[in-house]
Amino acid sequence: MNLRDSCLPAGWYPRDPGEIKRFLGAYSEKSRDSQAVIAPHAGWFYSGRTAACALSALDREADTIAVIGGHLPKGAPFLFACESGVKTPFGVMEIDSELQESLGKQLGWKPDLYQDNTVEVLIPMAHYFFPNAKLLWARFPASIESCHAGAILAETAGKLGRSVVVAGSTDLTHYGDNYGFSPAGKGEGALAWVRDVNDAAFIKAVLSGDPRSVLSRAAEDSSACSAGAVLGAMGFAASAGAGTAELLDYRTSAEAAEGEVPDSFVGYAAIAF
Repeated sequence: MNLRDSCLPAGWYPRDPGEIKRFLGAYSEKSRDSQAVIAPHAGWFYSGRTAACALSALDREADTIAVIGGHLPKGAPFLFACESGVKTPFGVMEIDSELQESLGKQLGWKPDLYQDNTVEVLIPMAHYFFPNAKLLWARFPASIESCHAGAILAETAGKLGRSVVVAGSTDLTHYGDNYGFSPAGKGEGALAWVRDVNDAAFIKAVLSGDPRSVLSRAAEDSSACSAGAVLGAMGFAASAGAGTAELLDYRTSAEAAEGEVPDSFVGYAAIAF
C-alpha cells in the first residue's frame, strides 16, 4: 500500500492519539449534519479550536470526507494525492480512489507532490471525527473553475452512490510585518480592522453564496490565502442542496498571545453549509 506520510514538523498538531482525543473531546458530540464547512489550517495552538468547530459540524455518517486545500493561484492545476492512503496518528486513512479517479478525469488533475499545510493539518481531525470514512485529498486553485469543480464532486459522488462531506481549508487575513501587509498600522486598531472590516467582508461574501464576490474579496483585500478551497466547498454545497451558510466561530492568532496585540497575526473562521 503506497502511503502518504506527514511532511509538517512537530508543533503543527499533536502526534499522540491520546493528546488529540483530549484536544477534540469537547467537540465529540455532533452539533449538526452539515454537508460542507470552511475551516482554517494553521497550527492547532492557534486555529485548532476553530477547525474543530467546523469539522465536528459535518455529517459523520458520510462514506468519504473530502479535505480541499489551496495555496494555488489562478491557472494552477487541480491537485490530488496520488497515494492509496494517508498516515495519521490513528493509523491509515484510505484514499477514496474510485471517487478521485472519476473526479480527476473530469478536472484534468495532477499529483500533489508538494509540502503544504492546507490539507495535512486537518487530516488528524478528519480521522478522529470520521474513523471509518475514506478520504479525498485535493487542492483547488483560486479561480471560478473551483466552484464548478465542487459541483462536479457532488454530482460524481451521487453517481457513485457515495455519501460525501467537504472541508474547504483557508486562513483569512495575514496581517503584519511577517506578511508585508499592515494597512491599518499596529495594535488594537489593526486587530479591530482585520476583525471587523477585512475578514468581515470576506465572511460576508461567503455567507452570501456569491463565488465571484469571494474571489474578489480574497484578491483585492488579501483576506484569504486559499480562495479555491472555499469555492470548492461552496460549489459542492450548492449542488448538494445544502442551503444557507452559517458562521460558527471566528478568532485570530492574536488571541493566543499574552499581553499586547502582536505585530503579526492571522484570522480564522469556521463556516458551515
